[in-house]
Amino acid sequence: MITTADGLRLESLRQGSGPPVVLAHGITADLDEHGLFVRLADRLDEAGFSVLRFSFRGHGRSDGTPGEMTIAGERLDLAAAVGAAGGPVSIVASSFGAVSTTLSLAELPVSSVVLWQPVLDLRGTFLRPSLPRARALYENKESLRDNGFLDIEGRFELGARLFEEFAELDPPAAFRAAGQPALLIHGDADEHISFDVARDAARRPRTDWHPVAGDGHGFAKYGNEVVDATVRWLTRQPKG
Repeated sequence: MITTADGLRLESLRQGSGPPVVLAHGITADLDEHGLFVRLADRLDEAGFSVLRFSFRGHGRSDGTPGEMTIAGERLDLAAAVGAAGGPVSIVASSFGAVSTTLSLAELPVSSVVLWQPVLDLRGTFLRPSLPRARALYENKESLRDNGFLDIEGRFELGARLFEEFAELDPPAAFRAAGQPALLIHGDADEHISFDVARDAARRPRTDWHPVAGDGHGFAKYGNEVVDATVRWLTRQPKG
């Protein structure tokens, strides 16, 4: 378990020895990231890295409830995980995990970062969703107005404070301002998170771009390609 600065306990798993890599999962997921982080952790272990996986507050077996989860809280969680791993670390962040990661790059000891299918445009994803899957999940704000949270298909609750943060925060600006080398990986058939926004973000200096042809959000078809590309890129980065 990891304990955050505000006293929450987060479930975590460590494996391997060597330069540390922290894995930050997406919303509604947990430290396994639907199995992809398990595969990635094993491969990184084999490649000589130590890996720390954890579940953000309100996810998995960590403290907190989904409806109380905020980006500010997830940044505390990420800081606790990075501190527990021992810096400087590399971070692999998937989907919503990219929000707390990009916003924290300037203040945490991060040497390099990999963003999988990253949520970067908070307004275009949650407040004025443009893609079909995002519209289905986030466009109808009735339960947010009536209950103080948005019910995501009975799987997760997004609280009202989170939607206020969506209007206030700018992950792309934080990512552009950060200096760490980065790799962005995104499926060109993603129906949830904008491929174009990720491709534009990859024009940032010291940033590599790996599009995954024909895959959607979650990399259900070509997860092995994503894991391979991530391990290969991290292995090429300076250690420490």
